[in-house]
Amino acid sequence: MLCCIDIGNTNIVIGVSKNKKWIAKWRIQTVKEKMPDEYAVLFKTLLSEKKLNINEINKVIISTVVPQLKTTFDDMFKRYRGVNPIFLGPGIKSGIKIRTDNPREVGADLVSDAVAAYDRYRSACIVVDFGTATTFSAISSEAELLGVAIAPGLELAANALSAKAAQLPMVDFIAPEKCIARNTVDSLRSGIIFGYVGLIEGLIKRIRGELGVKAPAIATGGLSQIIAPLTDYIDEIDMELTLEGLRIIAGKN
Repeated sequence: MLCCIDIGNTNIVIGVSKNKKWIAKWRIQTVKEKMPDEYAVLFKTLLSEKKLNINEINKVIISTVVPQLKTTFDDMFKRYRGVNPIFLGPGIKSGIKIRTDNPREVGADLVSDAVAAYDRYRSACIVVDFGTATTFSAISSEAELLGVAIAPGLELAANALSAKAAQLPMVDFIAPEKCIARNTVDSLRSGIIFGYVGLIEGLIKRIRGELGVKAPAIATGGLSQIIAPLTDYIDEIDMELTLEGLRIIAGKN
């Protein structure tokens, strides 16, 4: 069995695949301070709940934007399974050409997103990944990752607003009925939610203009289900797009 892991700043997404089909998926909180033994206990527990065993896993591929957890997960799989994980990065075959000024700067999760999106559409496309940051990846019809736009994530922006403005509370991410709100809570929701929709639509419009085609846009990431349904600029939502990209890349290596 293949285990795919996407380690983000906020969440870790784990998927187990057999014969190119997903048999289990989990989303857990990223805790940078956890030791390999602690993650091993958690991982074994998750597997056992699905009646799976760590000894059934014979291949592991990981993308991470958290450098300190690379060592943690490498140690965990070597110690508890005797498997050397594949870490997505330079030297790994992905099928995507990176055309940025410095390809080494591109996050492993973005490469995985691009691989999965291009595999799905086989044409120019855009990936909007709603995470700690919201990223917009532009992929050409020739399977090239042309570049990325990065904006503050929805949660990050809302936290910053509440932290810097003493009289403004934190609010849950629920779109109000109207943009013109009549109370503080709905005013915040309006500005945060509808303002973010405007950001999403504006950047997708600009990227499509630079690509020269109305490229389909696919949304992924933990917060995608909040914003994507509020705009027709997003064509599809796939919460586990990064995992799918890792599965495809594992098959090339």
